[in-house]
Amino acid sequence: MTSPVLPDKLAFTLPSGRRRVTPARFGRESRRDRLLPQLIRNCLLDDDTEQCVQVRLTAADAANPAARALLDTEAGTALRLHRVLDDTEFAALFPRIIGYELDATEPFLLYAAPRGIAAARTHVMAASDQQRFTRDLMLALCLLDGQGLVPRGVSPATVLWDGARVQLWGLEAVSRTGQPRSPWGRQPFCSPEQRRGEGLTDVRDAVWSAAQVLYRLVTGRTGPADRAPADLGEHRVLDQTLRQAFAPRAADRPTPAQVLDLVAPGAARRVRLTLPPDEMRPHREAFEESLRLKRQAPVVRSEGGPGADAGRAAGEVLCPYCLETIQLDLGKLFVTDSRMQYQPLDLAGIKNPVRRHDVMRGAVQKCTADTDLPEHFIPVPYLMYGRPLTVAMVGQSSTGKSHLLTQMIAAVTDGGLEPFGLKWQSVNPEQHARFVRERVQPLRSGKVLDHTAALGLDDFARFVESLLITDVRGQVRPVAFFDLGGEDLVRTDAALRFLLGVDALIFVVDPALALPLPQLDHVRERWGVEVNRDGDLAFGTVLDRLRKNGPYLDVPAAMVLGKADLLRFQPPVDRWLSRPPAASLDPALVHEESRDVYGLLRRHAGQAWLRPFDAIRRCTLHIASATGGQEAHGRYPAGAGPRRVLEPLLALLAMHGLIDVPGGGEALAVGETPVLEAVPWEETEGSGGSGGEELQ
Repeated sequence: MTSPVLPDKLAFTLPSGRRRVTPARFGRESRRDRLLPQLIRNCLLDDDTEQCVQVRLTAADAANPAARALLDTEAGTALRLHRVLDDTEFAALFPRIIGYELDATEPFLLYAAPRGIAAARTHVMAASDQQRFTRDLMLALCLLDGQGLVPRGVSPATVLWDGARVQLWGLEAVSRTGQPRSPWGRQPFCSPEQRRGEGLTDVRDAVWSAAQVLYRLVTGRTGPADRAPADLGEHRVLDQTLRQAFAPRAADRPTPAQVLDLVAPGAARRVRLTLPPDEMRPHREAFEESLRLKRQAPVVRSEGGPGADAGRAAGEVLCPYCLETIQLDLGKLFVTDSRMQYQPLDLAGIKNPVRRHDVMRGAVQKCTADTDLPEHFIPVPYLMYGRPLTVAMVGQSSTGKSHLLTQMIAAVTDGGLEPFGLKWQSVNPEQHARFVRERVQPLRSGKVLDHTAALGLDDFARFVESLLITDVRGQVRPVAFFDLGGEDLVRTDAALRFLLGVDALIFVVDPALALPLPQLDHVRERWGVEVNRDGDLAFGTVLDRLRKNGPYLDVPAAMVLGKADLLRFQPPVDRWLSRPPAASLDPALVHEESRDVYGLLRRHAGQAWLRPFDAIRRCTLHIASATGGQEAHGRYPAGAGPRRVLEPLLALLAMHGLIDVPGGGEALAVGETPVLEAVPWEETEGSGGSGGEELQ
C-alpha cells in the first residue's frame, strides 16, 4: 500500500500585497513555449480548492538574469493590469493573477485558470465570430497602450478564445512604448521592425501582429512577413478593417483605437472613461510648486560653506577629517609596510620621475593641522589636484547605504562615467584594491555585506573610498565618499564635524521604513522594523548640523529611494527601475523621475520623509536598487544585480559642474524658469495696456 502524496506548502504574495500560505497540489509540467524558459503546470490550492496555473522557473533557469527579467516583466504587467482593471468589464481580457513569489530560488507566478483555447488550435474561425474577436483583441491593445505598454508577443499561441471573448496572454513579451526595439517573436506575427530590432517600440507593432493573427484565423494560412497578403481583397471585412495594419512601417499603420472604432464605434472613448483617475496629480502639482519657490528664493552662498575656496592659499585644500586647511608637504609623507604600519617616506633618494610619481600615488601625508584630533592621514593625490569633492551617504542603519555606495563605485570603475566624458583613477591604488576585494567582489558574488562599523567615542568620520575624476576639459578632481553607520549619524559630537565641509549628500530612503504599503508588511516582519511616520532620524540630524545661510541649504543633494526592487511592480517605481542605465543626462528625465519619487513619498510616506528636498535648494530624487532582489540566508539567490545606482552620483557631478547638461547643473535640480514666472505681473501690465484690451 502506497502512502498518499501530501500537498506542498506554498507561500506567495497576493496582488493586494498580503501574504498567503496554503497547501498546494501540482499537475504535470510542460514548457509554455519551447524557445522560452518558463514552465507551466496546473495547480490546486487546497485550502479552498481553487484551481489555477503556475508559471515558474527552475533554479538553473532562475540563475540566468535574462530569464528572471522575463518573469519580472510578466508579473509587473499582470499586476499593473490588475490594479487598473480589477472590477471592470475589461479585466477578463487578460490573465487574472492570483499571486507571485519572485525572490525565491525557483520564482513563480500563479494565475486563475486560462479561459478558452489558443487561436493556434482553431483552423478557421466562423465569420460570425470575427468581429467580436477583432473588437476584443483591439480592446486589449488599447488598454495596454493606455498604460504605455506594447505586447510584442501577440500570436495564435498567446491569444485565447472561448467562443465569446478573447484573453491575451504572452505578458512576458510586453515592452514600454518608446524603448529600443529588440528582436522578438516569430514570423509573420512579429512586425518587420520588431524582427530586425530597429527603432523604438510602437503600439502599432502589436497592430501588425493582431492583423496577422486575424488573417490566420480567417484563411487558415499565415501571411507574408513584410507586406499585406496578396489575397486580402478577397476577404471583404478583413480588407476594410485591417488593410493598413499590414503596412511595412509602423508610422503607416492605424493605432488600436482607430481599428477599434471601425469595428465598435465609440468603444475607444468608453475605455478611456472607464479607467481610474490620475491619483498622483495633486502630488505632482505640489512638486512643481516647491521648485517654483526654490527658483524664486534668493541664492545665498556662505563664504565658509561647503566647497568654498575663500581664504585658502594656493595649493591648500580642506582636510576632510578635521576641516582645517592642509597642503602637500613632502616632509610628512608615509607609506605602509608589509604589516600595514605607516613608515616615513624619504623621496630624496628617488631620482627617476616616473618611479617618484608612482611612489607618491601610494603615499599618504600625516595631517597635523589639529593636534587634538586622533592621528589621520590623507592620500597624497588627494592634495595634488585642487579642491576635492566630498560625498556623504546619509540614512539609518540597514537602509542599504553601504550596498548602494559599493555598487555606485563599482559602476564607476566599470566605465559607467565614460559616456559622460569622464575618466577615473584611484587616489590610492592599495586602498582601492582593498575596497574592491572586501566589498565589491563579495557583493557581486551574491554575499550580503556586513553593516558599517560604528565609530569609537574618540574617532571621527573617514572616507571609505576616493577616486580621481577627470572631466571633458581635462580638469582632475578628487572625489571622496563617506559611509557612516546609522548610529553615528544621530550623534551630535565631534564625530560629525566633517558634515560642515561636505560638498554633496546622498540621502537613502528605506521603503520598508517609509512606505506603509501592504506588500512591504512581510519584509518589515522579517526585518523586525516598523513604519516611521516621522521620517529618518539621521536625515534630521544631518540637516540640523549643516549651516543655513538663507531660506535653503545650498549643498547639492540627491534623495534615493533604495531597495526599490521591493517595489518593482509599484507605480511609478516600475517605470524607472526597468529603464536601462543612462547614457546621457537628460534634465527632462531627471525632472520626471524626481517628480515621480516626490509624489510617491508625499502620497504614502508623508512630508517628514521629504525633509531633505524641502530643506535643500538643489536636490534631485531617484529610484535605485543595489542588489535587484532580496537576500536569503546571507546571500542573494540570483546574485546582486544593481539597477540605476549611478544616476544619483551623475546628478551630483552635474550640479558640481563635472558633467555638462543643457541649462547647467542649476537647472538640473530646480528646473528652468518659465517665461511667465520670470517676468513680474506688474511689468507686463505697464508695457502697453492690459491683456484684455489687446484681445478686444
